[in-house]
Amino acid sequence: MKKIFLPVLFTMGFSAYSAAQAYEGTIEYDKKKQQAIMIDYSYPPEAVENAIVQKLGRQGFKAKEEKGFLNKDKGFLVFKNIYVTDISNDRMDYIIKVERKSRKENDESVLYMIINKNGENILERMDADDADRAKSFLNNMIPDIDASSLELQIKDQEETVTKAEKKMRGLKDDQVTLERKLDDNQKAQMDTQKDIDNQKQTLEMLRGKRKTN
Repeated sequence: MKKIFLPVLFTMGFSAYSAAQAYEGTIEYDKKKQQAIMIDYSYPPEAVENAIVQKLGRQGFKAKEEKGFLNKDKGFLVFKNIYVTDISNDRMDYIIKVERKSRKENDESVLYMIINKNGENILERMDADDADRAKSFLNNMIPDIDASSLELQIKDQEETVTKAEKKMRGLKDDQVTLERKLDDNQKAQMDTQKDIDNQKQTLEMLRGKRKTN
């Protein structure tokens, strides 16, 4: 069985790791169309976003999230003036946006990465080697995203277990309440039966006092 199973696992892992390939595209940011490196991942947006935030966070970099109801750039993550040595030895602004690939695909995401320096989008003049390093950085994110996705699944399962345990506690509490009510009911029945017996005795006693012709 192992001789059959292991190659299957290898094939599945190879296809998962080779599926994500970065490419060049555009996205609207800062009121204009921007050149960006893009990549499609077969993972939920939350897993992808968590992975890149954690990866850069381990290097000491924190993102500022674009917010505001009227902010058209809402949801973009801006890593200001940071080093990502896998891409460049220079300090850059890395602007990230992760979103669902489509409304029907909850587990399919697209990531956009804009690279700015001194307020200028340098992807428009970046040479092929530098662009390939940026693409490789995103291509190589799969292990991080896979780990992030697993943590989300574990968290969801923990919540499911917690809800089930809470439901069980509620059912047990209901059982205790019902058993208490049943005990009270049985005691009330016994008391009522005693009262019925006493009332019947009184009734028979009264009937015995009738005068007969």
